[in-house]
Amino acid sequence: MHAIGVSTWVWTSPLRDATLAELAARVAGWGFDVLELPVEQVGDWDPARAARVLADHGLAAAVCLVMPPGRELVAADAATVAATQDYLRRVVDVAAEVGSAAIAGPAYASVGRTWRMTDRERHDRLAELRDNLAPVVEHARAAGVRVAVEPLNRYETSLLNTIGQTLAALDGLPVDGCGVAVDVYHQNIEEKHVGDAIRSARDRIAHVQVCGNDRGTPGDDHLDWADVVAALAEARYTGPLCIESFTGENASIATAASIWRPLAPTQDALATDGLRFLKEVIGTR
Repeated sequence: MHAIGVSTWVWTSPLRDATLAELAARVAGWGFDVLELPVEQVGDWDPARAARVLADHGLAAAVCLVMPPGRELVAADAATVAATQDYLRRVVDVAAEVGSAAIAGPAYASVGRTWRMTDRERHDRLAELRDNLAPVVEHARAAGVRVAVEPLNRYETSLLNTIGQTLAALDGLPVDGCGVAVDVYHQNIEEKHVGDAIRSARDRIAHVQVCGNDRGTPGDDHLDWADVVAALAEARYTGPLCIESFTGENASIATAASIWRPLAPTQDALATDGLRFLKEVIGTR
């Protein structure tokens, strides 16, 4: 059965030590198994302290990488690529310290960066991505961590939108060092059939994020959750399902994630109602 987690982005951005400690106590009390920790900037929170706090509350960690403007692995100058690789390696180190099996996110281009490409240009960009991601993946393998590359919807990137595109982009990179991060929000927009797209990633899914189709509460939406769970089983994914949504109270994150209205009565309700639903749908009530 899957562990169930929740992202601190539901409540706050950027994450700080004091807020991490407060949220860890709350989500553990509600019955979550995992706290998902974004690394917007290395040093925002202390991984050694986080590891102790999570252990005190019986929580596991998941770690997300963050790609704001200026973090690029493709179609960028050498200095930008090198700085992005350094950031990703440092996030791997954070993940290893807190015990996260993966770092998940769009590890190729900044969120919101879109541009038109010919078939030849796309081929070249994907080759460039493999070349520039490879040293990060090797660093991750040495640390016992996987880089979980997340396809985003068409409004947030023009490079990797579907699971199939992401599998093709990672072809040739070691499975034990990298995989696909599935976020059902994006797949609901981009896939012909969400469940079948998940099934196509057999043995290469490294992390899964869940929310309603509107970025709100899982289950309070139109997604076929029974098929999503069945597809994950067929793809042999046994890791956590982490609720990822965002607070509208932080102007920068609300704008970046297009959170223009409340998605649940409260952020706490989004988390706890989602937890209750996910336990039901995976049969762990």
